Amino acid sequence: MRAPGTHYHQDNTIERHLNGVAGWLVWGGIILGSRTDLHVQSVTMRGHIYRDVILEQHVRLFRGAMGAEFLFMDDSARPHRVNIVSECLQSQDITRMDCPAYAPDMNPIGHVWDMLGRRVAARQLYPTCLPELRRALLNEWCNVSQDKIDNLILSMPRSCKACIASRPGDILRMNH
Repeated sequence: MRAPGTHYHQDNTIERHLNGVAGWLVWGGIILGSRTDLHVQSVTMRGHIYRDVILEQHVRLFRGAMGAEFLFMDDSARPHRVNIVSECLQSQDITRMDCPAYAPDMNPIGHVWDMLGRRVAARQLYPTCLPELRRALLNEWCNVSQDKIDNLILSMPRSCKACIASRPGDILRMNH
């Protein structure tokens, strides 16, 4: 967790170029005691792709297996918030937990993505092309400790309380 007041420091920011360049969709789901397979596809994420590939093919089935207590959380990225995604979730009776956009401190999967990235970066044979990167991601996803994932999920209430206490104005703006 970063120190208070350092949110926008250079060490805590990642430059992103999202100007229509083709990218990769990397998606995985976590829950106490388990996780989904990691899905890696060469496609630029758009709302309809998120709906068709992720929600329809994976989240809907996962929700069916979990039952009515299922609560879905994403990182509030733009493709996750378009109307067709909200309509799909509503039609499938999937409750989504609201979370500020790009708030990894409040979302356990953000920490899992960080662990995954660190594991890939630490590999003895660093991936030098996209097929190697895909294989490395799939391999390292399996090697991320389920105990660490469970601890991240269990720490979520504490992380949310700390975030709200340190930035109450942001939380109030999010709700309007």
